[in-house]
Amino acid sequence: MDRTAGAGGALPRATAAGGSDDGSFRAGIAAVVELTVTPLADWYEEGAARFEIGAAFFKPETRVARDFGVLAAAVYRQQHPQLEVLDGMSGCGIRALRYALEAKADWLWVNEANPEHAAVLHQNVKAQLPPGQFRVTIGSVRCVLQDCLQQQRYFDLVDLDCFGSPAADLTDCIRATRLNGLMYLTTTDSRTCEGHNPAASLRHFGAYARAHPATREQGLRLLLGMVSQQAAMQGFAIAPLFSYFQGQTYRVMVRLVKGHHWSEAQSGFVGHCHACGHYDAVDWRRLSRAVCPHHETPLPLTLSGPLWLGPLHDLAYLTSMGDLAQRWGWQDRKVLLDLMAGEIPFPPYFFTLAELGRRAKVDIPKRSQLLIALKKNNYKAALTHIEPQAVKTDASILALIALAKELQSNFKKHLGFTNID
Repeated sequence: MDRTAGAGGALPRATAAGGSDDGSFRAGIAAVVELTVTPLADWYEEGAARFEIGAAFFKPETRVARDFGVLAAAVYRQQHPQLEVLDGMSGCGIRALRYALEAKADWLWVNEANPEHAAVLHQNVKAQLPPGQFRVTIGSVRCVLQDCLQQQRYFDLVDLDCFGSPAADLTDCIRATRLNGLMYLTTTDSRTCEGHNPAASLRHFGAYARAHPATREQGLRLLLGMVSQQAAMQGFAIAPLFSYFQGQTYRVMVRLVKGHHWSEAQSGFVGHCHACGHYDAVDWRRLSRAVCPHHETPLPLTLSGPLWLGPLHDLAYLTSMGDLAQRWGWQDRKVLLDLMAGEIPFPPYFFTLAELGRRAKVDIPKRSQLLIALKKNNYKAALTHIEPQAVKTDASILALIALAKELQSNFKKHLGFTNID
């Protein structure tokens, strides 16, 4: 079947029971759910969805990531004639419901591996969606994705909100996504992403992650790098639409595009000098020359990678999401999207204020004052959603330390101190 986004007609419509009318989903892989359920006591609301949780895992504090998924899906739906969604790890069904009710998804395959969640998942979906709009199955997402491959079924959006790493299912996820369709992926292994278990990062991401002050951004780039590499092996490339970090959760929304968009420059390493705090983006051809220039005898950089070195977000798509958020009255999401848009033109790392204070041997500089000082000295600078007490800038660590000392000196003069070191 045609894999091109917007081709239409790629998926069988569901029967009134929420099952498939083509009988192609193989017995033993997953069961189409048709249950008589007893309503539970506790109902929750998020966006346009009303749902019960039951024993399913649900984190209210990750709503921002769900809001962003809905906004991205809604923008896609505005730009294409259809939106068909595979929610592979659905839990209680909150994401699937919101894709249907808010993003106006035309059809959804809603799958959950844990049979203990079958009753509440089917109850939630069946209570709010018409029978022909969805299919609910209980089984391994890997089997669902492999069935999609065998049946040549492609989705406009595949959402895998997993625990740990999506590496085991990533190849099949790419195969189930339409060309120019979207993949919304998660990793929650913050310890590995932040460089505290390099062997695990090599095993799960195919990259060696090391610890340094900007490791939260490193986690997003690890995930994107893995997706890019897997897509390239299948003749495709990716275009990140947005990358979002919150707490211990890393989520990326990427578009699957033709392979000629792949570039060697998108992949590389982030180098960090533990002696002085210097950062550098290192491409593959400079690996043997990855040293810190700020020492009389150049010191080798500690390298993390390979990582995605391209932009974390797509400005046009963020703008469309922000415009829609404003129309929907989601002003706080609009503000956050604008903040993320400001991160786009900067190198693949940031500098924390605490690190600058420690290296400059001064009080931690105020974020607002440091931004003003950077721009006054003709550097580019912006805040980042990834770490509130940090800045992204094209200034070097030495320039930042000098500015932090200058701010401290000016502050002391303002207080009337004359004996300044």
